[in-house]
Amino acid sequence: MRRKLTYGLMALALITGCSASPAVEPQGAPSTSATPQIRRAPVVMFLGDSYTAGTGGMPPERTYAGDLSRKLGWQGIIGGHPGTGFLARGRVGKNFARLFADQFAWRPAPDMMIIAGGHNDATRRNPMNGLNDAVWQLVNGVKERWPGVPVVLVGPMWGGTPTKQGLAVRDVMRTVAGQLQVPFVDPLEEKWIMGDVRRGTGNADLYIRRDGVHPNETGNAYFADKMLAALTRLGLDRPAG
Repeated sequence: MRRKLTYGLMALALITGCSASPAVEPQGAPSTSATPQIRRAPVVMFLGDSYTAGTGGMPPERTYAGDLSRKLGWQGIIGGHPGTGFLARGRVGKNFARLFADQFAWRPAPDMMIIAGGHNDATRRNPMNGLNDAVWQLVNGVKERWPGVPVVLVGPMWGGTPTKQGLAVRDVMRTVAGQLQVPFVDPLEEKWIMGDVRRGTGNADLYIRRDGVHPNETGNAYFADKMLAALTRLGLDRPAG
């Protein structure tokens, strides 16, 4: 009888130990259920020419891409090189497709990819030759590399009133964006910069360096605000982090 009672008490102890009743915490102990969830900063990659990657005393962190990343709390990864484009290879000898492979493709997928360029393609001797295919292959390649990652295509930026070649390059980029169903930001259509800094016309005198091409420090902040407004309209100013 004593042995049966012992077995019964052991069984009761095991059942009680497996009970779903919550453990009693000492008074004043912090509650683990209230631990705040820390949201990581969205990773946004920028591929572009000197407007994005910087040039001549304007490092990447001081371009519109760096300023935009700081404004929105992004972890911005800025790549590309001055003088480059979808076809243009600049002094580095690489176009955007090669730069994407070297600087970005091996990384984990970001939360968003921004490709901005076309200015240097417009200054080539035959700017239209092969441009459509080059834009299409790069944008489609990024989409295939990272399915589901938003890709934003940004048309040529300009230091004043654009040339006919600049507008033609923009048209090709806009068409490809429509074909591949990616958002397109159009600095030329929105007239971010107009006039001529050397003649003191338009807003170029305020935002563009004396080379007539690149934004100064105030201009980069202005470009960042313009880009923010465009991304906000597209609902892409807060990519999932």
